[in-house]
Order: sequence, then structure tokens, then C-alpha cells
Amino acid sequence: MVKIRDIELGEFPLLLAPMEDVSDPPFRALCKKHGADLMYTEFISSEGLIRDAAKSVQKMDIYEYERPVGIQIFGYDIESMREATRIIEKTNPDIIDINFGCPVKKVTCKGAGAGMLQDIPKLIRMTDAIVKETNLPVTVKTRLGWDNESKFVVSTSEKLQDVGVEAISIHGRTRVQLYKGDADWTLIGEVKNNPRMRIPIFGNGDIDTPEKAVEYKNRYGVDGIMIGRASIGYPWIFKEVKHYMATGEHLPSPGVKERVEAAIQHLEMSVKWKGETLGIAEMKRHYTNYFKGIAHFKEYRMKLVTSFDLKEIKEILDFVSENENQFEFV
Repeated sequence: MVKIRDIELGEFPLLLAPMEDVSDPPFRALCKKHGADLMYTEFISSEGLIRDAAKSVQKMDIYEYERPVGIQIFGYDIESMREATRIIEKTNPDIIDINFGCPVKKVTCKGAGAGMLQDIPKLIRMTDAIVKETNLPVTVKTRLGWDNESKFVVSTSEKLQDVGVEAISIHGRTRVQLYKGDADWTLIGEVKNNPRMRIPIFGNGDIDTPEKAVEYKNRYGVDGIMIGRASIGYPWIFKEVKHYMATGEHLPSPGVKERVEAAIQHLEMSVKWKGETLGIAEMKRHYTNYFKGIAHFKEYRMKLVTSFDLKEIKEILDFVSENENQFEFV
């Protein structure tokens, strides 16, 4: 049984990666429904929380059905991160996660996210301060290093454990790589198999099929796998991986009707959480993924991404569902 302190996650947990503008409550609800064992919020700016910025505050929304769920924060100033930790603790998440992995330039240029990988001593001091500030378990999401010359994840993980971090998720790329090339899990395996390490180590990067999940589990010995981009528009990935691990067999892929049902649930929850205008607008990025691989769907996809009328969008989706036999997968 994999545990983060007293939070039981199962024998081999599957985690939903925190993704900006993706892993919000509507999307997390679908991933939970389809088997995600632990989920994190989108990353939240410590400075935004301190300023009481509406978007940062809203990102802290969590619901009972999501548990266990962690709130992820990022920042470059240690005192601001401590203050943000105090604010987050009041919302009663199960875990606080620190983002040392975001490679986006507007984050890293301030020394936050993966930018912190350029100053490991400060990264450790910040983590230590956050652990001491809260009674909640603290976890970390990070990368192999800043670039090929600074892949210090093995020694950094030891230091993170020493200051009280209770689990680490490692993306198998450097910051310089962004999301290009193949993720290298070799160092993730070294962290996990380091005899000094006692805490759960989760691997992240390029897991997009059940076969790959099983292969990497067996090859690198990680305690669980974090799935990010492969889940966008395809929350079924979690239960498909679990079924394959248990049986060695594939679940049938979701059909058109099931995809429409998921898209409608996602849309309705998005509108309820964000309001109609923003909820509709932010759903547009998901339609391509929900209906990927369906022949002759371009006309309907264009209608979905150009309409701002909730009734019209639902009518399009209902039409697709009712006429599922005219669509086929390629």
C-alpha cells in the first residue's frame, strides 16, 4: 500500500498531473470518476494568493468527492510561500504540493517553478520553511534539472526528504527540454532505487498507453505514475491503465456516445464553476481531444469551437450522440 503519511493511495496509484488551464474542478471530476487516485489543482501563485487575486483564490476550490486532493503552489520568495501556505491550509486540502517543475518562461524568469532548479540551496530552504509552516503533508513536483549539465535530481531528492517532504513526483525532462524529445526515466529510477529514499517516488512523462505504464512500472520500480497530457480529453486513461495492469487486457475505447456524455458533463460543470461565458470559452480546447480520431468530424468540431451559445452547443453534441453510427474511428 502506497501512503503519503496516513493517506492510503492503493498498491500502485495513478495521479493526475497539475496542468494550468486544464486540471480544474470540472476536469478533475471526470478523472476521479475514471480512476485517478490522487489529483492536484492547477498551480497557484503565492503572490496572487497574498494579493487575494480572484483567479488564484478560485483555484483553491476543492470538493469532497475529489479527495484525496492536493493544492499546488509556486513562487520565488520564501516568505511569500510561507504566507501562501498558511492561506491554503485554511481551505483544508489533503496535501500541499510545491511546484519546482513548471518550465514556462514567465514563471522561470522570476526564479519560480523550474527556475528554482538553478538554485538548489534556496529550493531546499523554501521547502523546509513550508514543511515547518504546515501540519499537512508536503509533496514536491520537479524535473531532472535545469539542463543536461545540472541533472541533480538524485541528490536533490535526498535533501527534500531530509527536510520533511513526504512524496516526490519527477518529470523525466530538464527545464531546457520543455516538453520536447522523449522523457528520460533513468534518473527517476535512480531516485526510487536509492537506498536512502524512504518516501514514495512517482514518475511522470510520456505515459500515454497502458502498455507503457506497465513497462515503466516494471523497469523503474516507481511507486506510482503521474499522467498529464494523455488525460486531456481522455479521462478514461486511468481506468484503462488499471484494467490492463490487473488483467493484461485492454478495455474497449469509449465510443462516440460515451465521449459526448463526458464532454457534456465537462461543459455543464465548467459553466457552473466559471460562469457561462468563460466556461464555454475554456471548453473549446477540450473538444479536439474528446473527439480525436473520429472521421468526418471536422464540421461538428468547427461548430463546437465557434459557438458561444450553450443551448446550441448542447444541440450539436446531442445530434452527434444520436447519430453516432455515422461516425467511425480511423
